[in-house]
Amino acid sequence: MKKVIIVLTVLISTITFAQDKNAKASLEVDGVCLMCKSRIEKACFNTKGVKSAVWDVKTHELKLIYDARKTNVKTIQKNVAAVGHDTKGLKATNEAYNSVHPCCKYRDKDVKDDHKS
Repeated sequence: MKKVIIVLTVLISTITFAQDKNAKASLEVDGVCLMCKSRIEKACFNTKGVKSAVWDVKTHELKLIYDARKTNVKTIQKNVAAVGHDTKGLKATNEAYNSVHPCCKYRDKDVKDDHKS
């Protein structure tokens, strides 16, 4: 009986502490063009554990598949903000934002309006 209890305890603790190696997440990331798309996706892929990153220019939605044993959404957000793009949870520093190409200044109303067509 002791062996059964030990085996069940080990099995339950293993299942409880296991992390998803194919976790999925969706984030809102600000940007306006294909250069932004490239920069955002590259920042994600430079994060260890990210397997897929696809940012949609029209919806501003970033869809991720990542290994939760190696990274998390907060780390990915930090890396995206570091290249100058705001996320819903983390705003890029002014220094990082100012490093993006002038046509990618998504905080500027005129730039946003230029990219609508």
